[in-house]
Amino acid sequence: MKLPLVLLAAIAGLSLAGPLLAYVMGADPSSVDLLDRFAGPSAAHPLGTDELGRDMLLRLLEGGSVSLTIGIAAALAAAAVGTGVGLAAGYLGGWTDRVVMRFADGVIALPLLPLLIVLAALDLNKIGVPHALADSPAISLVRIVVLAVLVGWTTAARLVRGATLVTRSRDFVRAAQSLGARVPHILWWHILPNVMGPLVVATTLSVGDIILLESVLSFLGLGVQPPLASWGSMLSSAEELITSSPLLAIYPGAMIFLTVIACNLLGDALLQRFDPRGAIR
Repeated sequence: MKLPLVLLAAIAGLSLAGPLLAYVMGADPSSVDLLDRFAGPSAAHPLGTDELGRDMLLRLLEGGSVSLTIGIAAALAAAAVGTGVGLAAGYLGGWTDRVVMRFADGVIALPLLPLLIVLAALDLNKIGVPHALADSPAISLVRIVVLAVLVGWTTAARLVRGATLVTRSRDFVRAAQSLGARVPHILWWHILPNVMGPLVVATTLSVGDIILLESVLSFLGLGVQPPLASWGSMLSSAEELITSSPLLAIYPGAMIFLTVIACNLLGDALLQRFDPRGAIR
């Protein structure tokens, strides 16, 4: 578990240190210099410059902070929604369980990528979003997080629901019920701690999936919009330059690959550490 954790920590740390590095270098990741386009690695630009003369290293770090922010925020939000739904369905059972789980099955059955493309292409001004908010640079980040939560809560919901079905029959839960404990108290203090193992694993794995999702949408031009940068949008910009300047695509592609692989390896390690069967005993 140490290697993927160290790798993720290094990527996150460098991304967060991007503004400080830009200050030290006396450069701006958004600064355009058309006279210094496609420059090779140098002391001033360690990874060279892109098609607009912007420093590739600073752009990678800025894109990393955006991509990681989207991945972590969406994964945590989806886990929170899925946890609430799964706890309610697993503990209450009956019609609540059947209706909620059939709805979750319906969401899972939807064609994911076409649905997200349609939702990402919606004009926010035409669906009632205030113009000031719809035209803000950060709205593309919020949109991707919302889309990821809309389709990503089902995994956490199904895991938490299954663990709750088992945990609610344990003696300590029955003891709490016999003492008159209310349902929110039982869910928060007795059941939730015993379903955290599989939930942590699923949330860790979903970070990599959401980063890939953001990269796909940004590559199609429906994700993060300029002036913000993400690894997916950098790949999209480098699409037409892949033959003449392949490094413009290799750098962000390698960062996406390393981050997703690290998330998956960390999830596998946590799965071995937090065995779901052991977590509910």
